[in-house]
Amino acid sequence: MPIDAAEALAAEPRTDEITWGHKDVQLYHLGIGAGVPATDPDELRYTLESRLHVLPSFATVAGAGAPGVIAGLSMPGVDVDLARVLHAGQSLTLHRPLPVAGTATATSGIAAVYDKGGAAILVMRTDVADADGPLWTDEARIHVRGAGGWGGDRGPSARREPPVGPPDLTVERTTREDQALLYRLSGDWNPLHADPGFARLGGFERPILHGLCTYGMTLKAVVDTLLGGDVTRVRRYGTRFAGVVYPGETLRIRMWRGSGEVRVVVSALDRDDAPVLADTVVEHL
Repeated sequence: MPIDAAEALAAEPRTDEITWGHKDVQLYHLGIGAGVPATDPDELRYTLESRLHVLPSFATVAGAGAPGVIAGLSMPGVDVDLARVLHAGQSLTLHRPLPVAGTATATSGIAAVYDKGGAAILVMRTDVADADGPLWTDEARIHVRGAGGWGGDRGPSARREPPVGPPDLTVERTTREDQALLYRLSGDWNPLHADPGFARLGGFERPILHGLCTYGMTLKAVVDTLLGGDVTRVRRYGTRFAGVVYPGETLRIRMWRGSGEVRVVVSALDRDDAPVLADTVVEHL
């Protein structure tokens, strides 16, 4: 069996020291489409070091993405083919605003392994803290095709009831054809996002955009529109990756205001609103 659930859950947590600086933050922001228009003051807060604000989703790539989804596949008890792996979901909890530069300790491990029959779901949890205390906690849900069927726990459903009524706001964000090539420089080197041959092995017509790139673009849209551009208001952000995005496509981002939260649904405009992000919630102050 390619996944030994008992071994994966019993393994000692992995500890990494991660560091980042303003260049890493700026590169990440550019990778999720910030800086257009280049002289817009609202965009300069993402691109100009003298006034830099850190979008909370930067946490998913801080330290060049180590640990990350690919690192989770090298944990004890996990031996899978990268071509069978998809990022199924992501949640991020902020304990305080992210600094522009820092050094921290990331402690990560497999928190759960679920048997979905034809696939397995690995839940990788990472807690990050610096000298001043906890910074953030993230959980990545990793879908591994063909790795289920051993009779294990199916786990909870990640699906929520869809938002009711028309959205309070809808925006569109167009991705660039080279966006995956730029985004991968922040640390996710999976060839699925760059190599056409590898993408075909995974069942895709061409390389797809990183799910976490769409994740960052969506959070930026919410912060810029409904949260007044204040990155420090975000407390938690979670999503389920419901479909892929091909670089060059346009995202349609629908938002519903709630009490202390924004519900979001993202689709690919170019493919008849094919689902991209679902069960998406931004909790905020």
